[in-house]
Amino acid sequence: MLDDIDRRLLRHLQAEPDLSNAALAERAGISAASAWRRLEKLTEAGVLQGVETVVDGRALGWAVEVSLRITLDKTRPDAFDRFLDAARAVREVTEIQTFLGRVDVRLNVLARDMAHYTEVYRTRILTLPHLQDIEQLMLISTIKDGEGLPL
Repeated sequence: MLDDIDRRLLRHLQAEPDLSNAALAERAGISAASAWRRLEKLTEAGVLQGVETVVDGRALGWAVEVSLRITLDKTRPDAFDRFLDAARAVREVTEIQTFLGRVDVRLNVLARDMAHYTEVYRTRILTLPHLQDIEQLMLISTIKDGEGLPL
């Protein structure tokens, strides 16, 4: 599906998403027009889904990050849907993932401090529908993050 030039373009884009098309083309060893056409094809194929801005929450006062591993009470057929709809509405929930296995859902929660986290946890997380079990994992440090795919 991808050739060496596509991989080169993607590697450079992952490393520096704000590169201009001309700089990207130069680094990949192709013309700017060719780079643009290839990026358009990669976007149309769904390989490229956009460029995002990463904001450091800690710099803005969001000092507490907790990963919640949740097992749902699945005795009702709509348990997943009702839980996910309610979890989406919690502003401090920044990520939701579903799994096969003992853990059904993982929520990533950001809070300003421990008092804020405790309030969010007690009033908005523990009141989510169909909770059976919950495990809290507080982030201490991030060792490796967002380095992209190994292209």
